[in-house]
Amino acid sequence: MWFPRGERGSTLLDAVVGTALMLVVFVGIAGAFRLTVMAVGNNKARAGAIALANERLEFIRSLSYNAVGTAGGIPAGALAQVESIELNDVPYTRRTFISYEDDPADGLGGADENGIETDYKAVKSQVSWNGRDGVHTIELLTRVSPPGIEASVPGGVLAIEVVDAALLPVSNAEVEVVNTTLVPTIDLTRFTDENGKATILGVPPGAGYQITVTKTGYSTARTYAANATNTNPIPAHLAVALDTTTAGTFAIDRVSEKRIETYTPVTTATTTETFSGGAGTASTSNVTIAGGIVALTETAGEYPFEGTFFSNVVSTSTLVAWKTLSWDANTPSGTALYIQLYDSSGTTLVSDSQLPGNSGGFTMSPINVSGVSTSTYPGLVVRGRLTTGNASTTPSVDAWRLSYDSGPHPLPNVSFTLRGAKTIGTTAGGALIYKYDSTHSSGASGSLLIQNLEWDAYTVIVPDTSGYDISSACAPQPETLTPNSAQTTRIILSPQTTNSLLVDVKTSAGVVIPNASVRLTRGGFDVTRTSDTCGNAFWSSLSAGSVGGGNAYTIEASASGYQTFNSTEVNVSGTSRLSIILNSL
Repeated sequence: MWFPRGERGSTLLDAVVGTALMLVVFVGIAGAFRLTVMAVGNNKARAGAIALANERLEFIRSLSYNAVGTAGGIPAGALAQVESIELNDVPYTRRTFISYEDDPADGLGGADENGIETDYKAVKSQVSWNGRDGVHTIELLTRVSPPGIEASVPGGVLAIEVVDAALLPVSNAEVEVVNTTLVPTIDLTRFTDENGKATILGVPPGAGYQITVTKTGYSTARTYAANATNTNPIPAHLAVALDTTTAGTFAIDRVSEKRIETYTPVTTATTTETFSGGAGTASTSNVTIAGGIVALTETAGEYPFEGTFFSNVVSTSTLVAWKTLSWDANTPSGTALYIQLYDSSGTTLVSDSQLPGNSGGFTMSPINVSGVSTSTYPGLVVRGRLTTGNASTTPSVDAWRLSYDSGPHPLPNVSFTLRGAKTIGTTAGGALIYKYDSTHSSGASGSLLIQNLEWDAYTVIVPDTSGYDISSACAPQPETLTPNSAQTTRIILSPQTTNSLLVDVKTSAGVVIPNASVRLTRGGFDVTRTSDTCGNAFWSSLSAGSVGGGNAYTIEASASGYQTFNSTEVNVSGTSRLSIILNSL
């Protein structure tokens, strides 16, 4: 059957629209069906969880008051604290929490009318399971009161307080209490309230209570045992005495991360063009490159009056400063060579404001180009203009050199120790034991990210065995790491020598001072350094010297706008450091 053209198009469009509508309907039906299945499954699992929680509470109600307790808990008993149970093909985790509680009806703590704080036992049965949309939990609570008149429970009180770095309370922190020296042993967990406190009543008297405080995303605080290594732990495991409250305060806060990057120092590099083939030349006009020189092109025994060459772009991704441009040339009488610098496009001259005389060209080598901005001119092109007033004579150029400071460059696989300032005790000899003291490597990229670090003041220590000395660090060590933060520490390393001195120059407010002149002298030794962008100056391969030995070094530091600093008592022995503060004029 034949259809008109318009009717065939309408039929195809109707089919596409109808298919799309059906797809939307079926997707909606499938989504609704999925939600229905999920709801039915969750309701079934929830019913099972309630049944398990009720079962635990009913069993507890059947026990005598003295038998209500958990294995490893306070109060002690035979009930398991954690159980894995499967019901109707659903795996559950059931947790039982039992604790002594002080009833406010007769006063709390020291204000209790009869002096008994263990008035009753609080019971919580918690059941959790994994659903299609995550973990689900139900909790049922009850209290178990003693028969007749409440009686005192022989024991003490553990009062644990958890605060953050600002000494504010941390709620819902997990407090684990372990004591393996008692019979029965104790291994229980409590959580802090909104005031950051967890109070455990009826704690059996004894020493060796190990406390560990944690919270997801936070650092960990704990007590430590005395042993042959840590003879004076801080804080030590707690001891509980009869009818006495033992208090402990622990500080935790959100963890942070710190990236350590290791680099070589800034060094002077030089790009040299010797015209041995012209590989460093981008373009020429009326000049010829041959035999290691560039000269005007000879045609029929005569030279043109002018010719030019442009170099390739000189640049580097780690450019710090331009330094010097020099060249070797032969300019017979009546000839001349004019050297100029252009931007990386080779079309715009470097302005005279940054390089005075550049527009007219330079005829005397070398020239100082340190005033040329690296941000405005991250790349430079050398232009040579050769001229002659005698058609039979030509000037020539043998080579040119452009030097610049480059770096720092990543230095891979450097071994270092990261040490925090917090301590957890001392050795028998009185040496400090640090809470964080770990050896790392900067890896193949020269960069290492260390995560889950506690807030602290950290020091990067590069051992002599690494073969390097720290010659600059924009953040003088130690460096404070605050909670819930990310920090990057860049360390510049030079080859290790027996004796070296690293000096950082700062204001009284702790701001680094770059470009300060720092002069170190002793006898015939007299070397002046300029502080880098981090305010650091470094000397290696020094002879040892000390005030006590009568051969100390003298140092002088000065900077524009600041008073000059002088000291004749600079000791150098091994890897030495000195901080200098310059006061404003």
